[in-house]
Amino acid sequence: MSRQPAKTATPRTAYLVLGMHRSGTSAVTQLLALAGAQLPTHVMPGDEHNAKGYFEPWKIAIFNDERLRAAGSAWDDPFAYPYRALTPDDDKAWLDAATALFDEEFPKAAWPLMKDPRATVLLPMWREVLARKRVEARCVIPVRHPLAVAGSLRRRDGFADEKSVLVWSAYMLAAEAYTRDLPRAFVGYDALLADWRAEVARIEAAHGAPLPKLTAKAATEIDGFLTADLRHNAVSDGLKRLGWAGEIAGDVFAWFEAKAAGRDPDQRLLDRAAARLAERARDMGALISSTTRDLAAVRAELLDARARLEVAGAFEAEAKASIARLEDGWRAAQSLLDSIDAELDAALAEE
Repeated sequence: MSRQPAKTATPRTAYLVLGMHRSGTSAVTQLLALAGAQLPTHVMPGDEHNAKGYFEPWKIAIFNDERLRAAGSAWDDPFAYPYRALTPDDDKAWLDAATALFDEEFPKAAWPLMKDPRATVLLPMWREVLARKRVEARCVIPVRHPLAVAGSLRRRDGFADEKSVLVWSAYMLAAEAYTRDLPRAFVGYDALLADWRAEVARIEAAHGAPLPKLTAKAATEIDGFLTADLRHNAVSDGLKRLGWAGEIAGDVFAWFEAKAAGRDPDQRLLDRAAARLAERARDMGALISSTTRDLAAVRAELLDARARLEVAGAFEAEAKASIARLEDGWRAAQSLLDSIDAELDAALAEE
């Protein structure tokens, strides 16, 4: 009786788009999706802040918000890096839940495409999920000037520039530190808008493999959406006006800008920035963590309600009522955060 060779599972490779909110991750994700990588089952709809869509797995985004809160953090925590582990039992429970969620979002995807900026600071957990599923990873890290990101966050969330560039720094430090042993490409956001084909060539060279399926039709679609109107916030002022927060962000940006240009920057730039951020976390972390976490909880619920409204029209009235209630809670939480921001601004002004 002849023996049939054992069937082996088809290799799977995930594309991870890592980096800060408002830094070009949506544009990169749409490009990768058109080039053959596979979006999750439940994708966050666009809104007035990003009409072309976020391309985020909204269920995973909500899950990540909950995981951050469990560790006393939030998506806009300037001190979310380094990763905060929980107790072994709690970590296992979260890992089990994350694995189940990955299966739900990417049940048959050979090229899962995951973009949620929160996953950047939670990457140690998500890498364990990929290891469990025997999924390889290729990373794409968009690089955008922190002041451009700050301008977008000021308009959308009312954040002070000092806070925004610190949060940006934390995310970028995490993106670099947690991917050193993975194939990764650093993509300049302005360069992507100017000549996406050149940036795709750099991505493929860094990964040592072509994108899954970049067809002529896909290229035409990419030409159609990667337009100058995606460059919403021009940078006019330097980081130096932001004091020590700007100095930290300046070191981080100098490293990433060089990396995106194909140069080999001095690792000491990132080491110095990480050390200074850790020092500030010891001094100031307690000032902002609790209110930031509470505000993030309301924001996550609001995100959930809006996504459900988009994907389940039959429950439109109920979802709208939920949104109205949550927006009232948002305003109350925002007023609390404003008082904390005032304390933080005062602390920054003393430097």
